[in-house]
Amino acid sequence: MQRLALTAAALLITTAALSACTKQTEPPGDPGVCYNVVPQKGGKLKYFKLVNTPNLETCAANLEAMRVKFLRMGGSQQEIYGAFQANFLFLTAEGVLTSTSLEGPRYVALVRTGDGRLAIPGAMPTQ
Repeated sequence: MQRLALTAAALLITTAALSACTKQTEPPGDPGVCYNVVPQKGGKLKYFKLVNTPNLETCAANLEAMRVKFLRMGGSQQEIYGAFQANFLFLTAEGVLTSTSLEGPRYVALVRTGDGRLAIPGAMPTQ
């Protein structure tokens, strides 16, 4: 029984060590450049320069404007990816999430208001 527990522990440690070594997909770190990121077949990503912008919020607003324009033209892509200064941006129905890698944890950058606009999370009143 003790031998089985040691084998299970060794397997757990090995799995954790291997998962820490997996390659993380990182976005470009060009200062001030906002990219639209499009997943390609085979898991690769293609980066399209959208605008030069001073901050992440402005990049997210430009990506949102692009998404809305495509939807008005008949597109169906509800969620899109972007990149700004070594951060991925994920535009979703809930708002904008950010992460330093495609596979890493995502953090809230902007939330959607009741009418669908994007706002800084602390700026929204709670009721």
